[in-house]
Amino acid sequence: MWFSFWRSRDRFSFDELRYLTDQLVKIQVVNDVNKDFVIEALRSIAELITYGDQHDTTFFEFFMEKQIMGEFVRILKISRNMTVSLQLLQTISIMIQNLKNEHAIYYMFSNEHMNYLITYSFDFKNEELLSYYISFLRAISGKLDRNTISLLVKTQEDEVVSFPLYVEAIRFAFHEEGMVRTAVRALTLNVYHVGDDSVNRYVTSAPHSDYFSNLVKFFRKQCIDLNVLVSDTTTNLGADTTSSIPAAVDEIEDNLYYFSDIISAGIPDVGRLFTDNILQLLIFPLLLPSLTLKAVKGIQMGAVTSLYLICCILRIVKIKDLSNTIAAALFCPLEAFLSKSVAEPNGYMSGYDVAHESQPPGSNNLTKAEVGNLSVDVSIATENDSCDCHLSLREALLSYLTSGNDVQVSGSLSVLATLLQTKELDESMSDALGILPQRKQHKKLLLQALVGESSGEEQLFSSESGSLRNGIEFGSELDGCLQKFKEQYGVSCSFLEVRASPRVHRFQVLDALVSVFCRSNLSAETFWDGGWLLRQLLPYSEAEFNSHHRKLLKESYKNCASALIEETRGIWPDILITVLCDAWKKCKRGIEASSPRKEPKDILFSSRKFSTEDGITSDSSFAAGERMCELVKVFVLLHQLQIFTHGRPLPEQPPIYPPADLLENSRAKSAGIDASGPKLGNELRLVDAVPCRIAFERGKERHFRFLAISLGESGWVVLAEELPLKQHYGVVRVAAPLAGCNVCCSSTAFCALQLILVSNICETFIAIVLSFVFVHLQSYGFIKPST
Repeated sequence: MWFSFWRSRDRFSFDELRYLTDQLVKIQVVNDVNKDFVIEALRSIAELITYGDQHDTTFFEFFMEKQIMGEFVRILKISRNMTVSLQLLQTISIMIQNLKNEHAIYYMFSNEHMNYLITYSFDFKNEELLSYYISFLRAISGKLDRNTISLLVKTQEDEVVSFPLYVEAIRFAFHEEGMVRTAVRALTLNVYHVGDDSVNRYVTSAPHSDYFSNLVKFFRKQCIDLNVLVSDTTTNLGADTTSSIPAAVDEIEDNLYYFSDIISAGIPDVGRLFTDNILQLLIFPLLLPSLTLKAVKGIQMGAVTSLYLICCILRIVKIKDLSNTIAAALFCPLEAFLSKSVAEPNGYMSGYDVAHESQPPGSNNLTKAEVGNLSVDVSIATENDSCDCHLSLREALLSYLTSGNDVQVSGSLSVLATLLQTKELDESMSDALGILPQRKQHKKLLLQALVGESSGEEQLFSSESGSLRNGIEFGSELDGCLQKFKEQYGVSCSFLEVRASPRVHRFQVLDALVSVFCRSNLSAETFWDGGWLLRQLLPYSEAEFNSHHRKLLKESYKNCASALIEETRGIWPDILITVLCDAWKKCKRGIEASSPRKEPKDILFSSRKFSTEDGITSDSSFAAGERMCELVKVFVLLHQLQIFTHGRPLPEQPPIYPPADLLENSRAKSAGIDASGPKLGNELRLVDAVPCRIAFERGKERHFRFLAISLGESGWVVLAEELPLKQHYGVVRVAAPLAGCNVCCSSTAFCALQLILVSNICETFIAIVLSFVFVHLQSYGFIKPST
């Protein structure tokens, strides 16, 4: 019998299907003698049924007539061979995935054969078998709709009482293998998005609803593991920990997107289940308590990790109730989320550059009550030995801006920016936090005035009365959230800060932001992040942004300009203008963008500074170049702040005005070179250029010209190819910058951006380099002088 199987036969014929089926029916036991035939028969039947589905319906009619699905189940029962089980799962998966006929799918899912295979006791210790089984389950879920799903569930009185596909799949939801977890998530989403009401009630009822809380618990464990990696990175910058963080971050964000996809299915109560579990298992016990400048006993999460996770949750999990609850919790003190414990110093050091006053100048436009409330913010973290558990979490975020390190400032800015961009957050809550942009405030008040609400008209034209009314309005809304904390989550919170006017909170946020720009121990990237946030909050200069703020910004700008002047006497003055022009464009594009430049996860990757282990010392030219670039970025940001805080638009190019009477500038101007320097492919006029012919291939000479150009402190050797149809013009093919030449500077005083050098030295150096390059190229035969 077995030899006849291998005789020549048309593989895709009806006779072949009939023959294979007849032989399969005759098998009473699967052993080592016939297992190869069984495996080959199962594989061939899958191919024939798939072929028949597309070309000949009689194939599947025969499949139904002979009840071959029942034969598959029988083969599984009489076989103890692992390879047969693997092939059977693969055969059915292939058939399900490739069958297009709806009636064929209905038949495959009927007669309980599919549920028997789903619940069969496979030996999942074999990883390959588990992989085939999960693929089999996922293939079934891909064909689910409102009609087919009813074939896979058991019901009593129109209520689902059994759903093997779903129950068996979520058993592997937290498997150690990532591919298995991914397949299970895809399967569950296919189930949720069917939209069957009875199935939805089944998955949200006990004990199946535990799956959602288990997801959050699994996510919580991932968050704690991430915190360990981040903590290790701060003490050990090894490649192992640094490379592990991106993988952990990807896992965390994948989980949050999975939560979001589940919620988007619109299943009743799922959003509430996720909200309650995320708040009770993660936000309240772990993330919010860590937003303190002191180490507190029992806290398992670091502040930086918590700031990142809060941003991710708000940005990805789009639940209105969750967003508003997190925002309202920021008005509670830390002690509301902690049992009584003693705070210990956490390596925190106060005494940075900026000292705040309890009543800054220029705040006369605030009421007495409002001015009194300002002291809540400005006195934050002034004592190193005192616990800050009594401060609200909102104040803790602002304290990072005024006194935290660079990573903490960046994290706090990310949280404020994320809250500002969270569409699910009520505008009233944003206003209470002090981060509602002026344009949105005016829009809301204007709408209120248009619909005839007198309070809206009064607030639009009277700032003081509006502030008082806002205080009552937002206080009552926050009271509702705080009451919910107590009744639903067991968090008791009563804080006077909620009664303060949102106008006071806006002033505190602006005050903290301005303090960021007055600090000298922050990176340029953090400055740019703060610039974006200030631009969003203050598109138009209003009452809260007063003369005191402008004075602080102006002083910081002057200090940075002085440092930039000193930099012109350093090692890299010749590329300073080029770096400045590039930074201007990037900074303008960044702060005018609709969203922040960086993602929240960037705060976890603190930039690794160069060290002596890298062979780079602090007095090296590389270190000097790094410092110069950082200084230019800070200067550009402060300069642009000076412009837009006075209500003026930012120009496309920096206001650089190099002296026009210098020789090196006149040559660049004649050639048509702007302040950014020559660019590859640009057309320029060949003025005082040295002609030559260059052969890149034997017998194929091309006409080029060398041109020495300098602008201020920057110089280039340009190789331009002549344009045959346009005399005295060429196209830039190579532009070599002459960087790093320690050229002496003129002692002439100049304004912030008018950088003046002794140009003769730069021109002489260019001429020497040009001669050196020209002579050597000629000696090797690459260049032939033009006659």
